Amino acid sequence: MKQQRMRRRDFLGSAALGTAGIVWGDRLTALAATTSPFRINEPFDGAVLNRRHGRPVEGGLAIRVSGVAPADERVVVCGRDTERHGDQFTAEVVLRERETTITAAGNGSSGPLEDRVRVVWDQHSFARYRFSIDDNSFFLRDIHQKQYRSLFDCFYLAMLRKLHQDYGVKFTVNIYFTTGDGFHLSQFPDRYRGEWRDCSDWLKLAFHAHADKPDRPYEDAPPEKLLADLDQVAEEIHRFAGAPSYAHPTVIHWGMTRRESLKPLFDRGVRALSGYFTKWGGRYDVNYRFNDQISEYLSAHDCWKDFESGIVFSRVDIVCNNTPLDRIASTLDPLATDPNQAEIMDLFTHEQYFWPFYANYVPDHPQRLGATLRWVTEHGYKPVFFHEGLLGASRNDNGVASK
Repeated sequence: MKQQRMRRRDFLGSAALGTAGIVWGDRLTALAATTSPFRINEPFDGAVLNRRHGRPVEGGLAIRVSGVAPADERVVVCGRDTERHGDQFTAEVVLRERETTITAAGNGSSGPLEDRVRVVWDQHSFARYRFSIDDNSFFLRDIHQKQYRSLFDCFYLAMLRKLHQDYGVKFTVNIYFTTGDGFHLSQFPDRYRGEWRDCSDWLKLAFHAHADKPDRPYEDAPPEKLLADLDQVAEEIHRFAGAPSYAHPTVIHWGMTRRESLKPLFDRGVRALSGYFTKWGGRYDVNYRFNDQISEYLSAHDCWKDFESGIVFSRVDIVCNNTPLDRIASTLDPLATDPNQAEIMDLFTHEQYFWPFYANYVPDHPQRLGATLRWVTEHGYKPVFFHEGLLGASRNDNGVASK
C-alpha cells in the first residue's frame, strides 16, 4: 500500500481508522432506504461472523437475522416464522457450516417475495492480529550493498527480530522487485537461505509490486500485468529465501486492482487482501474498487468475503507511520469495545519511514511499533499470518483452534 502525502497522513492517523462507535445498522438502513421493501438488512451479504456476533451453541453459532417486509405479510427465514413489529422482522438462525445462505421468503400482493444473503462463520475464531509492512526494498538493497555476514546486521531486520523476541509478533514483509535506482531482487544473494529458513516461522516475504512508482500501478492494469509482476517477485523469494519464507500476497500496492484481477489472484493462492476502505475527497479509496456499500460496510467491520473471487478482505486498523506515539492507544481502544471490529486487528506500516535518508523519516517509528504491539499483547491478541486458515484462524491436527 502507499500513502498520498497531502493530508492523508493526518486523516488516516485519526478519524479514518477510528470508526468504532458508529452503529452500522443505522447506516445500512440508510443505504437500503431506496431498495426493495422486502429485504434482509442484517447480516450483510458476505459478512464474516464470529463468536462476538451471536450466541455460541453446541455445534454452531446462533445469530439474529433482521429485515423489512410489508407489515401484513407472513415472513419465514430459513423455513421458520419470524417475529414481526410493523414492517420489521427478526429471527434466530444457527450457523453450522463454514458458509450459509440465509433466505427470507414471503407472499406479497404481486406474488412470492424472497431475499437471501450468504455469510461465513469464523468457527475457530480467537482474538488475533496480523502485522504487515509495505513498500519494502531498502533493506534488501542495504544487505546487497553492504554484504553483511548476517541478515540481522541490517538494523531494520535486527529491529524486527527484537520486536519478535519481545512480543512474539509475526511480520509479513511486502516487497518490491526493484528500488528503481538500479537494484533489483535478482541481484540479492542466496547465501542467507539458512537464516531466512530459521526465522520463517515469524518472518514472511510477499509480493507487493514491481516498484514504488508509478503510483497505483494495478488500479487499471490488466490482470496479466499484475500476475506477471507477482510471479517475478515470487520466483526471486523462492530463489534467495526458500519456500518456507514465502507468503501469498496480502496487500497489493495502493490497495487498488481491477475486479477481474481478483479471481486470478485467488487461483494463485491469495486468500486475504487488506485495504483502508475509507473515504477522502468525497469517494472511497484503497478499496480494490468495490462499491460504496461494500466499502462502507468494511469501514466499520473487520472483514468481508467477496464470494465472486473467494477472497476475504480485511480493513486496516492502524497505520503506525501515520499515528503519533501518544495516539496509538486512543486509536485502538475504541475498536476493542466494538463487536464488529474487536476480534481481528490488522496492524500496518511502511518500511521507508524507518530510514533516516527518507524525506519523511519518522525517528520514533520503532517506538510506535513497540507501543502498538504492547497494546495488542496486553489486550490478549495473538499473532497470526492471514494466509493461514481464515485470516489466521485454523484448526490444527488435534482438532484444537490454532492460536
